[in-house]
Amino acid sequence: MINENTTHTFTAKNNESITLRPVVFQDAVQIIEAVKEIVEAGQFLQKERPRTLAEEKAFIEECQEKGNMYTAIEKQGEVIGIARILRGELAMKRHTGMFRTWINSKGQGLGIGKEVMDYSIAWAKRNELYKISLTVFSENTVAIKLYEKAGFVVEGVQKGQVKINDSLQDEWWMAYFL
Repeated sequence: MINENTTHTFTAKNNESITLRPVVFQDAVQIIEAVKEIVEAGQFLQKERPRTLAEEKAFIEECQEKGNMYTAIEKQGEVIGIARILRGELAMKRHTGMFRTWINSKGQGLGIGKEVMDYSIAWAKRNELYKISLTVFSENTVAIKLYEKAGFVVEGVQKGQVKINDSLQDEWWMAYFL
């Protein structure tokens, strides 16, 4: 169970300690390094290059200023992934948030995704959001299973929205209603 504390530590399937905590400026270099592997795979992350150090620090500052969730997934003192919820920019959309997450190979298959989802949903509830949205590619079956298990539902499908490895994939819009 996740409480009001914004730091959550748990034991992964391999008995290693994992911490979920707010990102700080000192994490910028590790975030950039951790995301490189996923960007290079070019399959499930909607990013063509890691941010520069200046861009990452600016993004961290913007998240803090706007009251968004930007969470580091830390294993043995190293950031191996992130989760974030960016609140709607317009007043009419501040009750919603766009969720994104990624975990590099050092953390995959360890049961971290479920903890990240619970942590993120708890954050959204504390911040009185009505709905969390995300997009996921149709062939990312591991992520889709995780999202559905957490309670996300498909709101829409954009047919042939992305081209990965010369193959068209649909992009699904999913939402969790708090």
